[in-house]
Amino acid sequence: MNKLKTTLSVLVVSLGFISNTTLAKVSPEQAATLGVSLTPVGAKIEGNAAGTIPKWEGGLTSKNTAKSKDDGRPANPFPEDKPLFVISNANLSEYTDKLSPGQIAMFKKHSGYTMPVYETKRTIAYPDSINKIAKENATNAVLSNGGNGVKDMKVAFPFPIPNDGYEVIWNHLTRFRSGSAKRFITTIPVQKDGSYSVVRMNDQLVWPEFLVSGRDAKKDENILFYYLQTITAPARLTGTSLLVHETLDQVKDPRRAWVYNSGQRRVRRAPNVAYDSPGEGTDGLRTMDNTDMYNGAPDRYDWKLVGKKELYIPYNAYKLLDTTAKYKSIVKEGYLNPEFLRYELHRVWEVEATLKEGARHIYAKRTLFIDEDSWAASVVDQYDGRGKLWKLSEGHGIQFYDVDTPWLAAETLYDLNSGRYLVAGLSNEEPKFMVWGNNAKRKDFSTSALRRKGR
Repeated sequence: MNKLKTTLSVLVVSLGFISNTTLAKVSPEQAATLGVSLTPVGAKIEGNAAGTIPKWEGGLTSKNTAKSKDDGRPANPFPEDKPLFVISNANLSEYTDKLSPGQIAMFKKHSGYTMPVYETKRTIAYPDSINKIAKENATNAVLSNGGNGVKDMKVAFPFPIPNDGYEVIWNHLTRFRSGSAKRFITTIPVQKDGSYSVVRMNDQLVWPEFLVSGRDAKKDENILFYYLQTITAPARLTGTSLLVHETLDQVKDPRRAWVYNSGQRRVRRAPNVAYDSPGEGTDGLRTMDNTDMYNGAPDRYDWKLVGKKELYIPYNAYKLLDTTAKYKSIVKEGYLNPEFLRYELHRVWEVEATLKEGARHIYAKRTLFIDEDSWAASVVDQYDGRGKLWKLSEGHGIQFYDVDTPWLAAETLYDLNSGRYLVAGLSNEEPKFMVWGNNAKRKDFSTSALRRKGR
């Protein structure tokens, strides 16, 4: 009998493992819907019944839209658009079914808070090469190591037709961001009274497939991307640099990170650049895994796919690139100036991340609302250990149409208790914003390169 129980136990565990690693694959028939009833990366092509979300008709691309400016800032393709309506505390009750709990909490926290809602424009588009890869991934990619990694994936979007919460979050983590890019941006912690300080930095991101030397199977094994960040102001932080070799399965092989401390003038390994460690230059407002709305290993949470819903989310935030606007015009007490914001109604995947028993993190629960067209997390509600709503994150995305890539113009993180907030990614007062395809080499992401950057 004991032998039978053991055999059955092994069988159950084995079946669970098989289910977890093969669930992602879809049939060729299902994959064939990509580009037909679904967009090439998995969103519904048709609009909604009410007509408030239109049909996707290919988005804004390098084929149908003018080139960006030399400073990497695409011109606003909708300069004449006006809000359809503005949500305020006076009419909030009419729209709560299409707002997240965190968004609703912002209205309760700030009596003068408003949300301008514009006509929905489905502008997202990716290169034909990435669309083709997404279709291949649909029938090949599988979760591995209990959902903590992905096998047999190429470049981006392993699960364009997802089955569970793990697959949805992996689409966000691996989404295409041009392959190689450099940004010149700011991080601005804002105090309760509206005062703030500006931290300037540049960062560089590249996927192994887009290195000048190409992917090296040995050197790039289990690498999702390489990342290098250098702070250029204020003086007390100038030269502080961070190097990350982002591993795909961070349980099998933890994130490899190093920092160069300008004061000590040395490079040191930084295993704490992960999870809920505080981010440099954020005044304690942001954890490491708050960057890009959510990043890093998913192993401390259980990921539940709640389903799809319609939500007012930041979108087509081209006004945030206005170089005639100063930071003092955008950064206000309590929240960003709504005059520079644009919200639209879009379908989102709702994923609930609940902290596993025995795991540690300052957020006991996170609810992520992930845009179906881009796979980018657009709104995230974060809860403390008592289950109380604590922080709201919003990603103000745009379509960089000349490189067929959606990414952020800025992201915000509001502390609903203290009234402080963080805005990261603004570039209005910076000479440049984006440089695409900058011929990155593998040696540019070495510890030697990190030391040179610091100096």
